[in-house]
Amino acid sequence: MDGIIYLDNAATTKVSEGVLKEMLPYFCNSYGNPSSIYEFSVQSKKALVSARQEIAAFLNCEPNEIYFTSGGSESDNWALCGMVEAMAKKGAHIVTTKIEHHAVLSTCEALEKKGCRISYVGVDENGIIKLEELKRAITPETVLISVMAANNEIGTIQPVAEIGRIAKERGICFHTDAVQAFGHIPLDVKAMGIDMLSASAHKLNGPKGIGFLYVRKGIMLPSFIRGGGQERGRRAGTENVPGIVGFAQAVREAAKDLFGRAEKESALRDYFMDEVLRRIPYVRVNGSRKMRLPNNVNFSFQFVEGESLLIMLDMQGICASSGSACTAGSLLPSHVLMALGLPEEVAHGSIRFTLSQETTREEIDFVIDKMEEIVGKLREMSPFYDEIRGR
Repeated sequence: MDGIIYLDNAATTKVSEGVLKEMLPYFCNSYGNPSSIYEFSVQSKKALVSARQEIAAFLNCEPNEIYFTSGGSESDNWALCGMVEAMAKKGAHIVTTKIEHHAVLSTCEALEKKGCRISYVGVDENGIIKLEELKRAITPETVLISVMAANNEIGTIQPVAEIGRIAKERGICFHTDAVQAFGHIPLDVKAMGIDMLSASAHKLNGPKGIGFLYVRKGIMLPSFIRGGGQERGRRAGTENVPGIVGFAQAVREAAKDLFGRAEKESALRDYFMDEVLRRIPYVRVNGSRKMRLPNNVNFSFQFVEGESLLIMLDMQGICASSGSACTAGSLLPSHVLMALGLPEEVAHGSIRFTLSQETTREEIDFVIDKMEEIVGKLREMSPFYDEIRGR
């Protein structure tokens, strides 16, 4: 098959033509600083206001509750560190899960070194949070519950509304890392009881380097980046106007066909999983089959090293990953798969594929054919596989 088959859309997506078209004028024509007071800056100011309104409408919140950042990692860091600082008089305890993105887990680790206490709630075999364990983890000193909306490796969607209800009943702020979910599944911050939400444009055909943190009105989150008075004095730095405009266009495109796109991707995702399970032995699907992002597929192949499989797929022009792009190159098995209870050797044989609206049935069939061939070759070199087959 000619060309690249790109199935790593959880790592990043290509910028859509519509997004690029909207961004271009703000690089060379309407390039004024939106904080300036002269007429030339008005176009940038208007674009900023319009983008904020559009993104807020998609989330069902107010425009002044959206704060633009450099991306999901900054938003996560700000939410966690800011809440610990803001609520210092109450306590310093955060409840999160064992399968969060490293933007949350590494921040928690840094906060622990400063005296903050972190409770890491477990998940079931499908990666869904154990709600009873979450409830037991809450203490009078708990200042924040942070649970991702959907997992970046296995695609499992968490019961966000239920977590929001628990947080509200206990009077605790609820933050969700929605970087993988935003623009792919419906999210309503009011209906779901979300107090803070992180998102990033490059996961939904927008540009890299731009994200936002939704902060519910009334939450006095301190500044994370100090300097000028941008973002209503809470996030200093000249706004990335082209990126923000592109983000708003990506949201516009996602909103236009959210359910149609999800239906198409889900059908292709399910076909992919079913065919691999039918044709290749000793394979398991990781994550929930029902509560799952439309485009996510994650397999564990026994008697195979995931890195070897990735390299051989790459030689066929197929782009996939062995987990989060942020941990590429690590020799350790995925913390997400280990939290599911997988043996280490099985976790090491895992591959994640993430589809897009442009992925075709022909491409998936080609990938399945090549995987069947490659897995067979790799297993021929495995003494453990020989033992299973009785050689």
